[in-house]
Amino acid sequence: MNQVKWPLLIYAILAAASIIGIGIAISAKSIFGAIVSILAVVIVMGMGFKTKRKMRKNGEI
Repeated sequence: MNQVKWPLLIYAILAAASIIGIGIAISAKSIFGAIVSILAVVIVMGMGFKTKRKMRKNGEI
């Protein structure tokens, strides 16, 4: 039976929110907001991949 991997779901939601933030920042013509959102996407996705690799190594996935 498949169970929800909560940490991965949270990272996915945060990454999606950051991508939405990029669009909002562009529409508001905020270069600073767009840069912050891009950095957030990179950091959150990196943490998500790192967590997934750790979970695979521990046999949780």
